[in-house]
Amino acid sequence: MAIEEPKFKIAKADGDFEVRDYPGLIVAEVEVGGDRRGASSEGFRLLAGYIFGANAGKSEIAMTAPVTQSLVQGSKIAMTAPVTLAGDVGQWKVQFTMPSKYALEELPTPNDKRVHLKSLPPARFAVLKFSGLTGEGRVAIQTEKLEALLRHHKLSPTGKPSLARYDPPWTPWFMRRNELMVPVSQS
Repeated sequence: MAIEEPKFKIAKADGDFEVRDYPGLIVAEVEVGGDRRGASSEGFRLLAGYIFGANAGKSEIAMTAPVTQSLVQGSKIAMTAPVTLAGDVGQWKVQFTMPSKYALEELPTPNDKRVHLKSLPPARFAVLKFSGLTGEGRVAIQTEKLEALLRHHKLSPTGKPSLARYDPPWTPWFMRRNELMVPVSQS
């Protein structure tokens, strides 16, 4: 069974780098503290609980991909490389995009007060696709590549990067699909 992914239009492509225009989306999100790996696990658990029935209607909601994670605040973050963490501890936002068939008011209320539903406006993102694991060193290397591509294409980030993971944890490491996504100005 196919897992739904958000639709987008490609505005520019250069190998594994794309500039994408996304429509407005509805997400379930949580903010959790700790290092990236621990926050990812805790955030995923809370959001999975919501879509698997921990909500007012005890309704199950289909899983979508990717699961995104971005740093809300931390202690060692350079302005040009907010994903490069090297053991940083901070506050993280973890999001699931809700299936496109739902309007915000149609989604059941989460039982856990840490899970929030919200609408995101249409946005343009610069995206770097990569495969494999998403450990600190690997994310740092991919962040440097993304920064270089942003400079090369004369794009200005308007927010912090997110790490998007598309595959379940049992997927062999060499088959995992990941992306770094950063919002950029529309010009």
